[in-house]
Amino acid sequence: MWSKRGPASVRLQDEGALSAESSPSCQPRIDRAIFTPLNKENALYPPDHPSAANPAPAPTGSGARRLLLGLSVILIAFNLRPVFSSLSVVLPEIVAETGMSSAAASALTTLPIVCLGLFAMCAPWLGRRLGMERTLLACMVLITAGTALRGVGHVPLLFLASALAGAGIAVSNVLLSALIKREFSSHGAAMMGGYTMAVCGGAAAGAGLTVPLEHALGIGWTGALAIWAIPAIVAVSLWAPQAWPVRPLASESGVVVRGLWRDPLAWQVTLYMGLQSALAYSVMGWLAPILRERGLSAETAGFVVSVSVLTQVATCLVVPGMAMRRQRQVGLAVGSAVMTAAAILACMFAPLGGIWAWAVTLGIAQGSTFALALTLIVMRSPDAGVAARLSGMAQGVGYLIAAGGPMLVGLLRAWTGSFQASAWLFGAIASALVFAGLGAGRDRLVNATTTA
Repeated sequence: MWSKRGPASVRLQDEGALSAESSPSCQPRIDRAIFTPLNKENALYPPDHPSAANPAPAPTGSGARRLLLGLSVILIAFNLRPVFSSLSVVLPEIVAETGMSSAAASALTTLPIVCLGLFAMCAPWLGRRLGMERTLLACMVLITAGTALRGVGHVPLLFLASALAGAGIAVSNVLLSALIKREFSSHGAAMMGGYTMAVCGGAAAGAGLTVPLEHALGIGWTGALAIWAIPAIVAVSLWAPQAWPVRPLASESGVVVRGLWRDPLAWQVTLYMGLQSALAYSVMGWLAPILRERGLSAETAGFVVSVSVLTQVATCLVVPGMAMRRQRQVGLAVGSAVMTAAAILACMFAPLGGIWAWAVTLGIAQGSTFALALTLIVMRSPDAGVAARLSGMAQGVGYLIAAGGPMLVGLLRAWTGSFQASAWLFGAIASALVFAGLGAGRDRLVNATTTA
């Protein structure tokens, strides 16, 4: 059922990854392909990797512009997770003050993840219509508005705010991967490491600083949630001058990518992304309440989650380079999945005296699965256009899968009265993640054809 594809020979020009005709299904068309011979400039892969035959377009612009672009990407990435991690640490206070049911609390934690799946597949189309830079600016405005709106404190507005922020995060997730593929082809491992590091750093900040800021500033849970709009405003200010590309968009005439949704490898990458995200968002949304149920204070539980996520920062710097230096990533994929399951179960059942060690172990494991999931999208794609499509597929379908994780944790808590039943859920997700990693980690390219 698994087949190997030979070296790819098509790469994209100009906006490549996002050149698309309007489509009601948000499935774009790729513009202007050119055929290129094998050369040594694609440093994303080992020389004998199939993708080395398929370099990305050379980036344009001055060194200062590229430095500013790189810093801006890092700052945008930082703002993609505080929406999730800041909510989890004050969720018990929200439930107590608003009278929200366990089912409603589960829906609140799950809604932005559902939005990640629903809007991710529209990202290439939006990027083609508006340009990647301008679309990212609009997304950051949505994230800023959604984050600030949570400060109002009314339950319906909490759901609306989560949806707005989730939509902006969904599109940003996809476009940042394509932007890195287009602009930083010769420094792919470093930029992927910086990108994933910033995402993890934002998640850690949201988990670790929300409760201390709430207490120190006396702003309550509403202000503690809304305060995360400040770094989003900074990102908007830095990105706005770059929202109009130096080079023009690609022409309307283009080529079509076919076969991606029928390719087994594409689905294995998608499942790996979705299943690791299900574990990640379950931990981000529910580990603090789990630890509070075990007897830790709100601040200590938040710090434990923050330490776990901060540990991911170091892992995210290392894993992309490790993965890209290898022909196969099966060992990394399977090993990190098993390690994740073991660490989650230890946080749930092992003596609390060792909770900090288990938090660090969990961070190493989940940082590896997250960084590897993003890196596999790039490594399994023959060009930037397919990378954008595969990113949209993996993150669109993947996040719809991921939404089931935190929702089921909350429902199991409501049905059984404790979090212990969730252990079976975590074990099942991790087992499926192992099998997805066995396929996604093989030395293959997705079998998507690019035609005029």
